[in-house]
Amino acid sequence: MKIMTESVHFTADQKLLQFIEQKLSKLTRFYERIIDVHVILKLESHQTIRDKIVEILIHVPGGNIFAKVSSKNFETSVELAIASLKKQTNRFKQKFD
Repeated sequence: MKIMTESVHFTADQKLLQFIEQKLSKLTRFYERIIDVHVILKLESHQTIRDKIVEILIHVPGGNIFAKVSSKNFETSVELAIASLKKQTNRFKQKFD
């Protein structure tokens, strides 16, 4: 599984990138046919609130699986997105396998 991480308008530190790769590597337990994963990290700032947005797109044979989550920090956003992706991969696996 190939993981590509892109940060928009900032530079992600190595600790965050390792955290993302560690969490995403666990997805292969649920669906082993994942081709690659594209992660986009964004900062969205309103007047006083700075939300961290994580978008994860998983390419699998026969389609794509996508999750987008916003929260106060990237770690929480990643964990919530991966929880959503686990459910989606299980449904995808039951539907197409």
